[in-house]
Amino acid sequence: MKKKFLFPSIFLIEKKFKKKQIYYYLKTPNISVMIAKIKNKYLVVSQKRIPINKTTYEFPGGIIDKGTSPKNSALNELFEETGYKCIGKPKKLLSIYPDPGRLDCKYFGFFSNELIKMNKPEKGIKLHLFTKKKILLLIKQNKFHNACHVANFFSHLNMI
Repeated sequence: MKKKFLFPSIFLIEKKFKKKQIYYYLKTPNISVMIAKIKNKYLVVSQKRIPINKTTYEFPGGIIDKGTSPKNSALNELFEETGYKCIGKPKKLLSIYPDPGRLDCKYFGFFSNELIKMNKPEKGIKLHLFTKKKILLLIKQNKFHNACHVANFFSHLNMI
């Protein structure tokens, strides 16, 4: 197996497959996402995503730093991105691989409806409070782009 550095925490892996075949995939960090609800609305962020050249709606989340649990990462990302702090114990939703044929990372989803506002949102991130109906419409309109966030949202809806 060969490992080529591309960017901090991102590597191109070349691995022998069967007898004479070579398989390539990306080694990338795991991600946590927090679906947060305030009264009857969900806390959603929007920001420009360079790879797709679009502003996208998504739930707060980000890379799980080395030595940090998925749950603590989700709590940290919620606070860093939105300024909201979870004051209860978040509920675990899904743990899924976004693209097991090309990526080795895993997404971990959590839900909380016990929040307090502590700070301003991170610069460059816009906050929204959307109803379930509005989020479903954004998904249908292809404006809520992250498939792992959508999967965790549907998982949450099925657990209500």
